[in-house]
Amino acid sequence: MSSRLSAEECRRAMEGLAPQIERYAELLVHKGAAIKPGQELVLQAPVERADFVRIVVRAAYRAGAGHVTVIWRDDVVQRLTFESVALDFFRHTPSWQVEQLNSLAEAGASFLFLDGSDPAAFDGVDPAKPAAASRARNSECRAFREGMDFGRNVWCIAGVPVVAWAERIFPGVSASESLYRLWCTILSVARADGDDPQGTWETHNATFEKNKRILNSNRFVGLRYASSNGTDLTIGLNEGHVWEGGAARTVDGTVFFPNIPTEEVFTTPDRRRAEGIVHSALPLVHAGSIVEDFWFAFEEGRVIDYGAERGKDVLRHILETDENAVRLGECALISKNTPIRQSGILFYDTLFDENASCHLALGMGFPECLEGGFKLDRDELLAHGVNQSHTHVDFMIGTEDLNVWGIKADGAKTPLFVNGQWAWESE
Repeated sequence: MSSRLSAEECRRAMEGLAPQIERYAELLVHKGAAIKPGQELVLQAPVERADFVRIVVRAAYRAGAGHVTVIWRDDVVQRLTFESVALDFFRHTPSWQVEQLNSLAEAGASFLFLDGSDPAAFDGVDPAKPAAASRARNSECRAFREGMDFGRNVWCIAGVPVVAWAERIFPGVSASESLYRLWCTILSVARADGDDPQGTWETHNATFEKNKRILNSNRFVGLRYASSNGTDLTIGLNEGHVWEGGAARTVDGTVFFPNIPTEEVFTTPDRRRAEGIVHSALPLVHAGSIVEDFWFAFEEGRVIDYGAERGKDVLRHILETDENAVRLGECALISKNTPIRQSGILFYDTLFDENASCHLALGMGFPECLEGGFKLDRDELLAHGVNQSHTHVDFMIGTEDLNVWGIKADGAKTPLFVNGQWAWESE
């Protein structure tokens, strides 16, 4: 198929997007990173999007940021590193990187992660290497990791397009046209394609309140999932669990959006209680490798068996991260009636695909999803059923016919999801 737009038409089209892209940068700085006067902003981004990074940096300084640190990421260089360097190197994070991330977190920085990469960047790479690098960073950069996990630092993940990703989603057109299309799509599903994205996000945040109110007032003790692909799973919920979604809040009261886009309402399940089997609804892209058509079987909260048509080794390395990577840290509910799902696009990117589908996550649970959780240490959280791990991997389970029931203490079941949407959406 030839390009639908000429190079000149693509150039003009991107020029036309410039005001929206500027507003998107402002949204990320003000609502995502929630930057305060004098505060450090740490910006991690693909080097391919240096153009957008400069726009964000200008917006951050206009907002009063004291300093902006940019940490560049390059899929090609990282792949060369994984291919050329021995596994033992990745078992530890270089001391300068540990010092960089920990010192920035301890100084109260806000972290903005711009997410955009080739979904198959590390296909064929030994999955033990990216798994070891991730485990080392999460275990050795403790102040950085715990600053985000325990509400001390603001953080936000947001999407930006790169060519390899754009071409995966929009094949058959030129690279410049696919990039333009992906920019348009990201702005649309991130609710940043209008004249006032920040105001739109305030309105969007209000829509989370009804669902959270219903779930939190019912005090369910468990959830039951069932769909025609074979999913039949029951998980327990912790006493004092809290459903969150939309804006988050740090311990000092700063309000921010950790994900842009976001459509989920989520909590942390009881790490000790999961029984049954769950099948994937969408592929999982993890550390540059793709896992397809996979499943997990649970018993007494642990994954006891698993399989995949593609990428089973990737799952093995996730599950072997540490002793608690085999337990659940999150369950999230997302209606199929959302902009991301209705776009009909498979993004091959967890930030977007998880917000198109109900999902679960292996690994780290959320202290904020337990009453008083931010005041508890790791051992106390474990005792209350909140999982602790050096990984957190979301996987999508929300099929078109997924049904979910909330289970009351007396065993009564209340329909929460009927055929992939909130039960009250069809009322």
